Amino acid sequence: MKLLTRVALMGVTALSAGGSLGVAYAQQQNNQVSEIVVTGSRIRTSPLDQDQPVVQIDQEMVAKSGLTSTVDVLQRIPSAGGGLNAKFNNSGNSGNPPDGGGVGAGSAEIDLRYLGSRRALVLVDGQRWVGGASASGVPGSVDLNTIPTAMIDRMEVLQEGASPIYGSDAISGVVNIITKQRQNGFQASAQVGEFSEGDGLTQDYNVSWGVSTGPTSIVIGGGYFKQDPVSSNDRSISRFPAPYSTSCLDGGCSSGTPLARVLVHDPNTGNDLDLTLRQALGVGVRPTYIPADPTSAAGSYKAFSTADRFNFQPYNYILTPLERVSAFATVTQDITDKVHFRARASFVERKSANQAAPLPLFVGPDAGNGNLLDTITISASNPYNPFGFDLGPGTLTFVGRRMVEAGPRHYEQTVDTWNVMGSFYGDFGVMDRTWHWDVNAEWSRNHADQTFTGNINAARVQQALGPIAQCTGSCVPLNLFGGAGTITSAMLNYIGFTEHDSSQQELSDVTANITGDLFDLPAGPLAFAAGLEHRRTTGYFQPDALVVEGLTSDIPAQPASGKITVKEAYGELRIPLIKDTPFIYRLDASVAGRWFDYSTSGKDSTYKGGLAWRPVEDVLVRGSYAQGFRAPTIGELFGTASRFDASVTDPCSDMLGLAGGTAASATVRANCVARGVPANGSYVQLNPQIAVITSGNHDLKPETSKGWNYSFVWEPKFLRGLSWADGGSIEVAYSDIKLDGAIQALSGQTLLDRCANTNDPLSCATITRTASGAISGISNPLINIGGIQTRSLDVNLLWRSPEWDMGRFNASWNTTRLLEYTEQQPTSTGFQPVKREGTERGSPSQAFPKTKSNLMVDWDKADWGATLGVRYISSVTEPAAGNNKMAARTYVDGQIRWTPSFLTTGLSLALGANNLFDKDPPGCISCDLNNFDPNVYDVPGRFIYFRLSYRPQ
Repeated sequence: MKLLTRVALMGVTALSAGGSLGVAYAQQQNNQVSEIVVTGSRIRTSPLDQDQPVVQIDQEMVAKSGLTSTVDVLQRIPSAGGGLNAKFNNSGNSGNPPDGGGVGAGSAEIDLRYLGSRRALVLVDGQRWVGGASASGVPGSVDLNTIPTAMIDRMEVLQEGASPIYGSDAISGVVNIITKQRQNGFQASAQVGEFSEGDGLTQDYNVSWGVSTGPTSIVIGGGYFKQDPVSSNDRSISRFPAPYSTSCLDGGCSSGTPLARVLVHDPNTGNDLDLTLRQALGVGVRPTYIPADPTSAAGSYKAFSTADRFNFQPYNYILTPLERVSAFATVTQDITDKVHFRARASFVERKSANQAAPLPLFVGPDAGNGNLLDTITISASNPYNPFGFDLGPGTLTFVGRRMVEAGPRHYEQTVDTWNVMGSFYGDFGVMDRTWHWDVNAEWSRNHADQTFTGNINAARVQQALGPIAQCTGSCVPLNLFGGAGTITSAMLNYIGFTEHDSSQQELSDVTANITGDLFDLPAGPLAFAAGLEHRRTTGYFQPDALVVEGLTSDIPAQPASGKITVKEAYGELRIPLIKDTPFIYRLDASVAGRWFDYSTSGKDSTYKGGLAWRPVEDVLVRGSYAQGFRAPTIGELFGTASRFDASVTDPCSDMLGLAGGTAASATVRANCVARGVPANGSYVQLNPQIAVITSGNHDLKPETSKGWNYSFVWEPKFLRGLSWADGGSIEVAYSDIKLDGAIQALSGQTLLDRCANTNDPLSCATITRTASGAISGISNPLINIGGIQTRSLDVNLLWRSPEWDMGRFNASWNTTRLLEYTEQQPTSTGFQPVKREGTERGSPSQAFPKTKSNLMVDWDKADWGATLGVRYISSVTEPAAGNNKMAARTYVDGQIRWTPSFLTTGLSLALGANNLFDKDPPGCISCDLNNFDPNVYDVPGRFIYFRLSYRPQ
């Protein structure tokens, strides 16, 4: 393993997806290449014979990128679809995403092939890692923030399914993070950077120290990371809900305004009114209402218009604050020449925050809270009610009041992650063969607490708005009708509260593996690996007691908990078939199978087979077929109902075009009327976000998949020792994954469109409307949908120059072409395909660009070096926004380095910039927040950094 690591640190492998250029080049210098375990197989083998497409990322490559988070590095792989990162600020804005995993505030996840982070398995040293926790649910994926950065030696990303080797979740691929085992001396790095706008200051410090004395090796270290926020108000794309807008007239702003929007039926005149204050009143001044003419200059009210909507964007983060403190220790002890022991322990404390605009307090039957606030009556005796009659059943439709006096809603998470692993390993001889074995035990716990300020107690709001005679004791009557500044501190103290939520996941895992050669075949030894695993995962989510009672105005939630126990066994064979014959330098076959028993999903098995053919020494053709399996997670099985505020457009809104929109077709109008929408066209959607209620489902079945992978690798020998090249390779890899029984909730927009356009009973049954036609909620539990099929093509080029007078150059060019991404979604009459490639899904945000490409060019000469990176993302369209085109983006990154040889201490300095030419992301109309897709595009702005590192030479 030392040789592979050394070569990777030379930067030779770049972002190689399965090519062995670096190791092959090194073999010219040293003919001894040790057999190791390479991600994708449990059989020890030479890296030269690697049969799977694997991306290798070493420490040097990370340093050259200028990135300080593991997730940012992984999400730049062209085959990655994104995943949660620091650009997500969804707490309080969109609710719990419809995937059963909670908000995941502050988490960092990796998605491969756009299949979601739950379908990409994350390992550390080949062992599973505990699931994430952010005090908002029980996620089914790993939070990469919980792995100490200073502990990482390198990362390997297997870009094909591997359930027969590693078990559940490895449908789209595997990320294996390999930690430091041995180190001599002290290593340290420090990087500080910020955006050219003067915000988003990021500090990253890592240290480690190691020593080897006889049979004992020790490595200890730690790190500190801090990232300051970037406000949405400080970037032009996100100052208003519409991209690059300068006012609410372009749409998206909220009816929850400090001046209050009031929809009432006046029993005195019989008029239906949609009103707002003309302007905020002084404290203690009561607004006036004139029943005969509420918009009279003598009154305080006027007709509500788009210009009166509230711009909530300036309160949000476009980059969330994050702080991490981490520590780790590894001890390796040689018990005998044949038996060894390794212990590893780590701790990470993550503090993060999300922020949203001040709470919009919505009251009335069209409020869509799904709780007490929808049934509150504002008493005529309330001293601030200007209407002179009770605002309740028959008179009140909606009151929206932005609680600006309480300040922004602020969510702070503290997440503590402990991991302890012990491993005995070694080898023994049977006749003339060596067998390798290991037995591993791991325990890990991830605990999260979240504090939320800016929420309200709905029961106290009811009392403060009710009859004045019942507002006794500490109760203070609430003023919803006076405008900004008229809700006093006494009122806030009575109705406000600080919410406390928590969640936890715990993993206990015991594994045993053995590998070796069974016997010799004419073309070589028959290699074998087998193993057993017993795993237990537990998790819970405990929201605040007031939230459980349904007495808040924010995301509703209920407690959830569960336990899953798994027993597994696997076997793997590598079979040499032919070697050293014409047109067959080498031909190997491989087969693998895994058998498992889940306490929640029952028994099943998966299998894999592959062929690797070298017609000549420097050409490799390989193909494989693998079955995949993913068992439902704790959150998916046991998660309770929670709200996701999807950004959708109701086709039944303004269906006659009376409010300035485009009239709907006769079919849509008829279907809407059949579902309770008033035929007179009076219903107009109040807000762009509609509540979608998602919950777990005990009846979920496991997902299964079939994956086909074919690739061609050519590492021509003639490229070595030329005047213009000293090594190179080309790899073309095709991936085809068909996922059946995919676990997810249907799109809220899809359900609305199907109901309105086709009157599909299955879709319409999920939608509940009030008497006015407004949607009070969409019930959308997790189900096993028809499936997903995705096909992609990876093209990877590597080139290395000789040592010229001007220095030495290395170049890597990695491109992924998304050929197909089709979801089969159920309807009442069967399945309907939804094609995603080249589109932006919208809410929840996810772009599916057809092409993503990364080019990296390195130059080194004596003490100096430089790196130029170019990242390309092709254009996508937004079906949910009238096929709005989001133009292609090209980002350019650069770094220059100096390693002063006269110091001879291993000190290195680097200055760099990411997004060198300050390219803004394309505006996204249908995305959840900040008007760009955080899975794919950079935070707007040029990021400039300085890095200082020390590594003994």
